Amino acid sequence: MNFGFTQEEENIRKEVRAFFQKEATPELVKEIAENTGATGPGIGRKLVQKMGAKGWLCPTWPKEYGGLDSSETISFIIRDEMAYAGGPVSLVGATMAGPSILKFASGEMKREYLPRIARGEIEMILGYTEPQAGSDLAALEIRAEDKGDYFLINGQKMFNTHAHFAEYHWLGARTDTSAPKHKGISLIIVDMKSPGITVRPMTSIAGGKTNEVFYDNVKVPKKNVVGEVNRGFYYIMTALDFERMFPFGGVRRILDELVRYTSTTKREGKLLSKDPVIRQKIAEIAIEVEAAYTLYYQQAYMLDKGQIPNYQSSMQKVFSSEAAFRAFDVATAIMGPRGQLQRSSKWAPIDGEAELHYRWAIIEDIYGGTSEIQRNIIALRGLGLPAR
Repeated sequence: MNFGFTQEEENIRKEVRAFFQKEATPELVKEIAENTGATGPGIGRKLVQKMGAKGWLCPTWPKEYGGLDSSETISFIIRDEMAYAGGPVSLVGATMAGPSILKFASGEMKREYLPRIARGEIEMILGYTEPQAGSDLAALEIRAEDKGDYFLINGQKMFNTHAHFAEYHWLGARTDTSAPKHKGISLIIVDMKSPGITVRPMTSIAGGKTNEVFYDNVKVPKKNVVGEVNRGFYYIMTALDFERMFPFGGVRRILDELVRYTSTTKREGKLLSKDPVIRQKIAEIAIEVEAAYTLYYQQAYMLDKGQIPNYQSSMQKVFSSEAAFRAFDVATAIMGPRGQLQRSSKWAPIDGEAELHYRWAIIEDIYGGTSEIQRNIIALRGLGLPAR
């Protein structure tokens, strides 16, 4: 079996790589890191609009919605090259909400949101987690009360990363309190300019910006409901499948940086790359990178065949997030005490990238569902094991 790219795919990969080599300035990479992998309100927004003009934000979408009618493999290549360059990989509109709108929403909603997402004009915020509802999303309590032609929403969300600059909230809210908890949830798009919304900043362990969002009698038109009322939990599960398709380019970049570092850095008069233990550790990282890429592109293959990766996305997510943590743990250890220095220090090896991504890896083990949740999904949906 040939695991290589076609000539068309190889050409687009080279074009995208050249684009990011030019556009991924230190200022851009800093802004993306500060905004937890999101576009950011400044340089990052301009970058995604340049990508949107090329059709690269949502290449698989129909041309009428701003896409290129391209393959999922090409979309995955673009995202991976973007991750390698340190660009914005947390694109809720383009990679999570947008595909769900395309699959479940009305024609009117598709026409209203998809072209603007594809052009990079608007971004969305994931509105799932609450203080008591994280891994168990069906436990969410934010209320959307039916008031005739609108919903009146009250409650709180946490860890809403883009809320300090994005235009719309991709909100899971309870619309039926009498139904079983997973059957009484609706998915609603909320304009963040709506009266009654308060955003309060938070900072993650990796130093990135995230937020709490509070709703106080916020009126939202019923036309903003995605798909059917009270079917939101099922739509969120599909959106989470899309979210868990993690590009691995950031780890690949650190591996390349680590190889260069060990090939040019001496300890006790000997190049680190000549140490057999270090060579073995780097080889182990390289093997896991290859395995992660196989799982990553398997999802593209399935999507191109009209299938939605379900337990496969959980396989890739749990393997990739844990492999990333192992890679950054090894990188900081090889660098010794200086490996713990942050970007602000001139003594930090490879500009503090290993230390920063070490902290990031802790978060990524949680975002999109913890490793424990992913293993449950693999057991139930992939292996067919009983729930109890």
